[in-house]
Amino acid sequence: MATISRAAKFAERTARLRASTIREMLKVTQQPDIISFGGGLPAPELFPTAAIAQAARAVMDRYGAAALQYSVTEGIPEMRIWVAERLTRRFGRIFDAESVTIVNGSQQGLDLLGKVFLDPGDHVVMEDPSYLGAIQAFDAYQARYLTVDTDEEGLIPESLERVLDRADPFPKFLYLVPNFANPTGRTLSRARRESVVRICESFDLPIVEDDPYGELRFEGNDLPALITYPTSGAVIYSGTGSKIMAPGMRVAWLVIGDAEIREKIVLAKQGADLHSGTLAQYIFHEYASDGEKFDAHVRRIAQTYARRRDVMADALVEHMPEGVRSTRPSGGMFLWVTVPGVDTTELLVISAQSKVVFVPGVNFYPGRDVHDGMRLNFSNASEKNIGLGVERLGHAIRTYLR
Repeated sequence: MATISRAAKFAERTARLRASTIREMLKVTQQPDIISFGGGLPAPELFPTAAIAQAARAVMDRYGAAALQYSVTEGIPEMRIWVAERLTRRFGRIFDAESVTIVNGSQQGLDLLGKVFLDPGDHVVMEDPSYLGAIQAFDAYQARYLTVDTDEEGLIPESLERVLDRADPFPKFLYLVPNFANPTGRTLSRARRESVVRICESFDLPIVEDDPYGELRFEGNDLPALITYPTSGAVIYSGTGSKIMAPGMRVAWLVIGDAEIREKIVLAKQGADLHSGTLAQYIFHEYASDGEKFDAHVRRIAQTYARRRDVMADALVEHMPEGVRSTRPSGGMFLWVTVPGVDTTELLVISAQSKVVFVPGVNFYPGRDVHDGMRLNFSNASEKNIGLGVERLGHAIRTYLR
């Protein structure tokens, strides 16, 4: 009787699955003396714990068992209305609650998009570098990637047009993070936003606009969301409460104007989890529905992160060897450091011995072909530890270069 290898029992797509570097790194950061710039964690001391507890009690008093029952796949009506009203206020364009689907964290939204759009071998267009979590989500559906060049103003429209002109097979969608991008911290400039929308419109290419950090602006004015530009093309907007309330709530949303795409997403979600947690949605809504209090909470987060960004940016200038370059984002949670001639995966081994860790940049390149970058998170470390950690990192780089 022929034996079947254990690997043969699994679906072919599992060969593409990779452990998250960030999730694996979290194991290392449990050590109390490690300073971590690795995980993209919000600052836990800014979570509104007392207010959430109060909101939970109010929800149970008002809704009782209904808050613990199964609910509709699209999300509770109160939450969908809140999202539509908040986006309407932020972007100055009317959004309809009907277009909103509540998902279990924005990562589920990416997974659902992969599920409904991607067959094995299909192309996704992405910035280079791009968000690791999106690459992981699309890898699960055996996607291939077409990468677009970026600079200090974000995605370069001319590069996008060249990529689409040459694409074979034609891609299923463009994925991008236009505000304070993960991993680089860069923002797609106002001048380029409509160009990207018009290029995709002319090629009939859907856009997935991932905007987890848009409310965390430190300076300057908000820029128009891609979904606000009038277009005959499809723009799918992804937002989340993880960065402006608490990631453990797992409350996020997709905003999809195209009814056919929205229906496919809802059907895929029914097969995944039936619906997002009813209780979490009610609690989120209860807390966030006090607009003035919620806005003040978000401002406090942004102000705290702005100070930490300043400390990290200044420390990099002070402690990095000559030739090291870094971004200075106007918001978000990350900045990007380029260390010419250094493989930052190898550098991580040295820096970990110096009790500081980061995410090597190679993980953010779909082709895994660029090795001299690193992503540094500044939201989840104290100002004191940021300064000390950057000093340690500078020492590790000098050790590597000897």
